[in-house]
Amino acid sequence: MMKPFRMFFRSIRDAFKSVFRNFSLSLASISCIAITLVIVAIAIMASLNVNNFTKVIKEDVTIVVYVNPEVASSEIGTIKAKIEQLDNIATIEYKSKDKLKEEMQATSPALNEAMKNWSDDENPLKDTFLVTVKDIEQIDETSDKIEEMKEIDFTDYGEKMVNKLISTFKIVEKVVVVTVIALIVVTVFLIINTIKLTIFSRKREISIMRLVGASNFTIKMPFVIEGMVLGMLGSIIPIVVTMYGYFALYNHFDGELFSPLLRMISPEPFIYIVSLIILGIGIVVGMIGSYRAVRKYLKV
Repeated sequence: MMKPFRMFFRSIRDAFKSVFRNFSLSLASISCIAITLVIVAIAIMASLNVNNFTKVIKEDVTIVVYVNPEVASSEIGTIKAKIEQLDNIATIEYKSKDKLKEEMQATSPALNEAMKNWSDDENPLKDTFLVTVKDIEQIDETSDKIEEMKEIDFTDYGEKMVNKLISTFKIVEKVVVVTVIALIVVTVFLIINTIKLTIFSRKREISIMRLVGASNFTIKMPFVIEGMVLGMLGSIIPIVVTMYGYFALYNHFDGELFSPLLRMISPEPFIYIVSLIILGIGIVVGMIGSYRAVRKYLKV
């Protein structure tokens, strides 16, 4: 029962010894992993933030419903109830033209000066409903249904801009995901070739292990754990870059990239999750690279 544990801990010890004994080759592997994982970390953070941009846009998209000026104030409650009965309605808020006038006056001294003497009859603004939907994909249909109501003048939600932004983000997200996968494959390939050199320099050691009756598992295990150690060490720099880099970027832009619609994900716990992902990728990729190098090139 204790033998597998002894073998495992011995393999860990041998793996660490091998890393330092073959320091130049180990450094090459660690550097290769680190450089690739920095790019992977950037790609992952970009992908998740693009996904967040899409989510924010979907949550913030509002249908502005303009009520026909001829509709009496007493009908507002009835109109609101009719809109609420539609399937895709999430929230609805009513704003009278007087309320809109007050809000616009508060935004600018120039507007305040121009609008302060407007009487109710002179106010060209319209009573409106601000409507958000449950499913952004059905927003066109929902907007059309509201606009068909006889009490409604027209609706607007900036459909062209919203649709372009969402479709662009979807394309970017797909490209980033493909990039991450490609980088991981490249990392595995580079590690296989780097560790292949390490294994080649230790052929005599492996031959002796075979001669004394060591099993394939016993020979492979130190190399697989060595790959795990190299992956862990290679993950350190990308994790540091991820943490400090994202904090600096977030603070520099105050959490928004040029627009409130492009809100970045809050650093905590986001950077810790990404760091764990990077560490996991480093360990798994290192182990896979080592295993494939041993299996394919040593034929043990």
